[in-house]
Amino acid sequence: MLKKHPSPAVGEGSGTQLEAWWSSWGSPRRAVRAVLASVLGLQLACATSYPMGGGAQVAAEEPREDRVVANLRRAAKLPWTDGGRCVVEEAGQPWADLVERCFYALDHERVRFRDTTGRCSVASAGAGALGIGVCVLAAPELVVGAVVVAGVVVVGFAISEALEAYEKRGRPQVRPPPTLPVPEARPVVETKPVPQQPKKKRRPKPEPAGEDWPPPVPPEPTDRERERKCEAFPKKHRGGDKAHDDCADRYPPNRWPGMDAVVDGKAFDALQVGVRVLWEIKTDEFGRYNEFVKQQELADELVEFEEESRIARACGYDFVVGVSTEEHKAALMPALEEAGLRLEVVVTGCKR
Repeated sequence: MLKKHPSPAVGEGSGTQLEAWWSSWGSPRRAVRAVLASVLGLQLACATSYPMGGGAQVAAEEPREDRVVANLRRAAKLPWTDGGRCVVEEAGQPWADLVERCFYALDHERVRFRDTTGRCSVASAGAGALGIGVCVLAAPELVVGAVVVAGVVVVGFAISEALEAYEKRGRPQVRPPPTLPVPEARPVVETKPVPQQPKKKRRPKPEPAGEDWPPPVPPEPTDRERERKCEAFPKKHRGGDKAHDDCADRYPPNRWPGMDAVVDGKAFDALQVGVRVLWEIKTDEFGRYNEFVKQQELADELVEFEEESRIARACGYDFVVGVSTEEHKAALMPALEEAGLRLEVVVTGCKR
């Protein structure tokens, strides 16, 4: 049974040309399968050798665990927006099937595909940039320069954990030494053991009275732990407020429509498409509140915004607040300045 994964946000990755091509095929899965069918047909007709040295029969007989490890290692060289979760779930499938099911999770803004052999231009005729990308990435052999990644690739935490688990399980067990023949035993002169003197128990030193010891300092998180907690991943919108959720998906716009972006355990309303910007959206009818409620609302928002901006900036994201009305922004800006918070506040115009 095929597993379903959420599609990428509109406008992300290949832009409007990709959008037009994608919608022209009707079904994203049907489009990818059509491209893969053409690619595999050309590869079967043209290929003279299999990259691992054994042809299609060897690939079919390849142990599943070896395939999983090979797929994970190959995927670890690419940037993934979901930390590699889709790759780990589909790692047992052939590489071409994995590419078909997880292509949406690639960070398309950092990956460029080049059809250096010319095969994909034929197989993906009329399919556009996405078809060529699937074709190049799904090929069993990777031609030098076919896939170009911008920046340093940090291995997704899900892929890293899966590889560690397979490496630990695959380590050879240490065999016991061979049993050698026992030499003939000779009588040994018995000697009386010397009685040991009992050791004197040391009395514990009394703790100094009247001194306050500082609490132990928690260990600093490692780079790997910091990267893992700063990896954004989608989670279904909380609260059930449709007007608020629609505004969060539409205005920034949200990279994962219908989903919050969770970073370091904190759920943000949206992660903006194409940039590292986290959003907090407010759709309160601020103008209808009396003065007391307005002041209470502003005090609560200052506490919330301070925490969210601190987490976002610690993980390398910018943080923006969206409010529905100019009145709300006019009341919020002096409060932010008084609290020492420098935040960008945008009027979304969203209605309830």
